[in-house]
Order: sequence, then C-alpha cells, then structure tokens
Amino acid sequence: MNKLFLKKFFLYFGIVLFIFLADRISKLYILSILENSGSVDIHINSYINLILVWNSGIGFGLLSFEQSEIYNLITILITIINIIIVYIVIKSKDLKAYFFLIVLGGSLGNLFDRIYYSAVPDFIDISYNDYHWFIFNVADIFISLGIICLIFAELLDYKKKNEI
Repeated sequence: MNKLFLKKFFLYFGIVLFIFLADRISKLYILSILENSGSVDIHINSYINLILVWNSGIGFGLLSFEQSEIYNLITILITIINIIIVYIVIKSKDLKAYFFLIVLGGSLGNLFDRIYYSAVPDFIDISYNDYHWFIFNVADIFISLGIICLIFAELLDYKKKNEI
C-alpha cells in the first residue's frame, strides 16, 4: 500500500469516526438524562427543546411500522445503501467524497441504534410559535448537511458542464 492511500484512508476513517462518535456521545448523554430523571423534557429556549422520542422509521420518523419484518427490511436496505456509499467514496476523486462521508457517518450512527436499540433516539425539537419541526438527532443533522452539500455540488457541476 502506498502512503497516499493510507493517508486518505485514515482521513476518511477519521471523518466518519468523528461524526459517529459525536452522534453516540450526544445520544448517550440524553439516555443518561432519561435514566437519571425518568424522562427528557428540557426547554433550552423558545426555539429549541430536548425531548426524547424513539423513532422506529427512517429519517425524521418517516415510514414507521409496527411490523418487525418491514423494520428489518428497511434496516437491511439502509445497510446496503451504506455499502454503496463506501463504494462511491472509494471511487470518488473529488470533493463529493467528503460529502458522502458526512452522510455515511450519520447513517452509521443511526444504523447502530436501529440494531442495538431497535429504534433511534431522537431528541432535538426545533419550534417556532406553535410549529414544530420533526424531532431529530445529531446523526440526522450530518445526513441532511451531507445531502444538501451533494445537491449543491451536483448543481454546480451541472452549471459548469452546460456553460459554453
């Protein structure tokens, strides 16, 4: 193995590990609050609250099902998507690889919870007046950020390719 490959591998691994650990630490902190007080209902300010909910669906509670077969199928699908993302990162030679790594780090955090807890602990509640966004977690932030960056990167690539 050459040194460039090893540097790239450790950089990529470090990015994914950092995101995974940031997510795990935040969730363990919230779960320790639950263990000590019996519930998590913390009002930080008029816009941000910490309220623990268990999400058995995919991102932001979508596709939540009671049936374990569907849950397991979705978990397998998420695993396959993560493997595809790893392949894309390996083949990628541009900035998009980092955006995929951001998505992968968050996705692995939530996948861990799906397997370990059979649900994902979501706890960040953003609200304005009576409107509440979906409750989410740190992994969801990274997944969303990575996807937004990928969309912008694709739009910029499209614009460059179509300029004459």
